[in-house]
Amino acid sequence: MKWKKEDLEQYKKAKEYIDTAIIPLIPFQLDNDNELDKHAFQAEVLTIFSHEIEKELMGRVMLFPGYYYLQTAKKDKELERINEWIGAIRKQPFEHILFLTFDSSWKKYDQAVEGDVLWYPAMQSGHLHSKETKSFIRDQVSQIIDLIRSYWH
Repeated sequence: MKWKKEDLEQYKKAKEYIDTAIIPLIPFQLDNDNELDKHAFQAEVLTIFSHEIEKELMGRVMLFPGYYYLQTAKKDKELERINEWIGAIRKQPFEHILFLTFDSSWKKYDQAVEGDVLWYPAMQSGHLHSKETKSFIRDQVSQIIDLIRSYWH
């Protein structure tokens, strides 16, 4: 289920079955023109990736809106805001709260996040509709789905 009206209406009727929240962690920056394309591409791939995971695990997961943050922001300041999100999400209740990210710096804060940070390596560039990108997404989705299922046991 996604964060949209139709899905949320279904969620309210079946919330006892939907125990996993998925939130993409999406950095952006405007300081470095050389990095703009890379960050935009990675944000697009992460969005597609998140939607594919939700599609595969529909009925068990809720895909929340992405959490956007400045690439240059101090992570410890973002932690407070992220943990506020988690507190609100747990009231529904969601047993598992998973953050998906290409930003490896979040792994340093994994213990401070009151959910789980799932980091995986990103493609640095490419085209969304290329065979390489589609193959990368398909392979990563399969691996992350296996990892998410391990949280359920």
